[in-house]
Amino acid sequence: MRVASHWSDYTVLDTAHGEKLERWKDTVLIRPDPQVIWDPPKKNPLWGKADGRYFRSDKGGGKWEFYRKLPESWTITYGALRFKIAPTGFKHTGLFPEQAVNWDLFSRLISEENRPISVLNLFAYTGGATAACLSAGASVCHVDASKGMVSWAKENAALSGLSDAPVRWIVDDCEKFVAREIKRGRRYDAVIMDPPSYGRGPGGEVWKLEEKIYSLLELTANVLSDDPLFFALNSYTTGLSASVMAYLLELTINRRFLGAVTADEIGLPVKETGLTLPCGSTALWLRKKDAGKEKSDE
Repeated sequence: MRVASHWSDYTVLDTAHGEKLERWKDTVLIRPDPQVIWDPPKKNPLWGKADGRYFRSDKGGGKWEFYRKLPESWTITYGALRFKIAPTGFKHTGLFPEQAVNWDLFSRLISEENRPISVLNLFAYTGGATAACLSAGASVCHVDASKGMVSWAKENAALSGLSDAPVRWIVDDCEKFVAREIKRGRRYDAVIMDPPSYGRGPGGEVWKLEEKIYSLLELTANVLSDDPLFFALNSYTTGLSASVMAYLLELTINRRFLGAVTADEIGLPVKETGLTLPCGSTALWLRKKDAGKEKSDE
């Protein structure tokens, strides 16, 4: 497992009974986590002193309950990057901290190149990976179907001092956008893909990961440059194992651009137990000469 262990403003304090206890800078939140199927005693005193807790509804969705008045949003720092945090109606806070282990890898791969690197970030959410790649000197095309998420990503870029960095902000269905980029002849040196398990595009297009991912990978392979640097595929879908994701990249990317494919769970350290909380998986295609570098970013 590759672990995002370099945070100072974020910590998983404890996990139990289907929930995780988290510190987001000075704010302590409790959120449900489907991976937490263990039930040890809750020894950490902050379980009873959290600032907010998200409760799932039996009918779907859920709601926040706050125990003190919180600001509408606040910022946290990761290295040179800054991000806006705000509890949303779907339990999320606008950032997936475990992805920092990938941000570090992308940044290093880009920084080591003595050439301009262009990155296509699909299903790019609030732009953690976008900010990391921009900070490393790449140009980025950031694509997400949600106008609100793209606006949030712009705010994060500004917070990180990247307002003038070379980035295109695109609100669009990712598959349709990639098809148009192919027709336009645009090519990218790296692709980051973080598709949801289920979602809808801006025109109501239905997205189901298991049904769409193979064809999307095949399509997206056509926007890679002649000398691509990396291709990253993230997933939080429990039914899509790291091995399956690696197989997908072998069939769609590595057969066209011979390199090396790896796939691992990614996770976050848990302070109370010293264990690691699994938080999804990332499959990576890297050039041959870069194979193995992902392990050094833990």
